[in-house]
Amino acid sequence: MLTRRAATPMDEIARAAGISRATLHRHFAGRDALIRALEDYGIAQCGQAMDAARLDEGDAAGALRRLITEAEPVAAVLAFLFTENQLFEDGEINAGWAELDARLAALFRRGQEEGDFRIDLSAAWLTEAFYGLIGAGAWAVHEGRVARNDLHHSIAELLLGGIRRSMEK
Repeated sequence: MLTRRAATPMDEIARAAGISRATLHRHFAGRDALIRALEDYGIAQCGQAMDAARLDEGDAAGALRRLITEAEPVAAVLAFLFTENQLFEDGEINAGWAELDARLAALFRRGQEEGDFRIDLSAAWLTEAFYGLIGAGAWAVHEGRVARNDLHHSIAELLLGGIRRSMEK
């Protein structure tokens, strides 16, 4: 909800959560506190997905496929984080988000160094593309435009098809 409508009123958020606005305010003093809690939760969930994907094991393409699988359950949270401008405070990126970025960029750099991924696209760009595809996939499933069972294949094939290094010149 917040990813699509960042200015959603607290009473609508409470209704969507199945609680009263008063209950929501008992847990979160205001909108900023709610957003901070969602950021912390989302960063922790995404970090756990990266841990479960074992990014350092096997080849980079296999690790990326595992990450897509592990990220699917937290795709909506990742979409929220990707679009949440409060992760950038005073011109600085949130430390938790920076760690996620670094881990993912390291995976893409490893794939480039091993000759599996294209080197004409930066690891930073590939990281952004990953976040964008996961977030778009979450919303496509939510809106009924993509079947949940097709999400992994759709993301993996589009992303890997675009970043794999071609042996043809």
